[in-house]
Formats: sequence, structure tokens, C-alpha cells
Amino acid sequence: MSTAPAFESFPRDGLAVVCGATGGIGQAFVAHLQASQQFAGVIALSRSSSPALDFDRPDSIAECASFIKTLGGEVRLIVDATGYLHDETFQPEKSLRHIDADYMAKQFQINAIGPALLMKHFCPLLPRSGKSVFATLSAKVGSIGDNRMGGWYGYRAAKAALNQLVKCSAIEIGRNKREAVCVALHPGTVDTGLSGPFAKSGLRVQSPEEATANMLTVLDQLTAESSGGFYAYDGNALPW
Repeated sequence: MSTAPAFESFPRDGLAVVCGATGGIGQAFVAHLQASQQFAGVIALSRSSSPALDFDRPDSIAECASFIKTLGGEVRLIVDATGYLHDETFQPEKSLRHIDADYMAKQFQINAIGPALLMKHFCPLLPRSGKSVFATLSAKVGSIGDNRMGGWYGYRAAKAALNQLVKCSAIEIGRNKREAVCVALHPGTVDTGLSGPFAKSGLRVQSPEEATANMLTVLDQLTAESSGGFYAYDGNALPW
């Protein structure tokens, strides 16, 4: 397993929460956070956890937030590792003629609306003082400024929407939690069922363990001045 940071920028013995904890990236986040022994507890949430976190059931998000409150302790890190690109029914659109209303609605439900509701219910759990982080997985293809190839209409649009939601949330959260960090992360191409099948020849493909170690290193280095930003797994800021 790739080496994750020591999380020395975070106050010790807080809680860490991973949403989408059964996916390839989510499982790797949980493993790194548990191994660090920096946090008093690592809460792994997914559609199969108890309570369950399911973006198709918006009420479940509030239920999970209420559950976390009952645990006590300060929530120092929330990582949203959820995401949707394709399934047995839908594939990313190659041209305008492939746009499908149901596919686009699913893109926004999982990649934008779900994370927005996480911010609504989970970000109030962050403490008023000391460093805390809410990070959600976006994608470089959600960058409008970096879009040179077109295609992938639904996924690009939903991730661009997610980036705007992060920016808005960061501004609001920062008004009374001045050390809080709210950011969007691009994990790179990772060998998982989501992006692995679309890896191009010659493109660097990371294992989930490597990608998550890199992203956690970035989060450990970010400060409140970074809040509202869009960062790649190597720490570079990405254009909107």
C-alpha cells in the first residue's frame, strides 16, 4: 500500500468520514485513514452500511448525519468518494445524438445533487475551530477551461456543477468556520470499474491505494486559503 500522510495538520483524535466506502477508491481511503491512527474513528458509509447512505434516497443522507452526531467527537475530515460514469445501460456520450435524458438525470443525481446534500447535512458537523476538511471527488473533465475534446456531456456537466457547488459551500462555510477547507479533487485515472475501462494507451493509471494516498497528502497540505479550490491528485490547481 502506498504511504499516506501523517495528517499532522489535523487536530488529533477527531472523526473521519468516508462516503462511498465500498468502491475501490472509498475502500482505499478507509484503509489509509485507519492505518494512520490519527483519528479516533473512521466512519465508512455506503449503500450497504448501517445506516445506509444512498443518493437515490435523499432522506438517508440526513439520517447518516444524525447518526454521526450521536457518536460524539469532532468531525475533522469528510471525504465524498461517490461517483457515477457508466453502467450496463448507459455509456458516456460521444456526440450530441447520444444525449439521453435518463442518463443525464442519473449523472446529476449522483455526481451533483447527492454531494450537494452531503454538504448540506454533513458540513454543519465540522467544528468551528481547528482545521477540518470536506473533500469531494470531481474530475478534470469537469473543467470547462480544460475541455478540448468535447463529448461526455452528462458527466462533464455534472462535475462542472459539482465544482460550482463546492465553491459556493466553501464561501458559506468559511464565514463561521475560518479554518475549514472545502475542495473538489481530481483523482486522476484510477484502476477501478468507474474509470479504468476508459484509460487510454500511455496514460498514467494509478492503483486506488496510490491515488488515495496522493489525495490525502494534498488534503494534509491544504489550508483555509485553499478552500473553494479544485485540485489534482498531485496538488496542482485545476482551471474551472
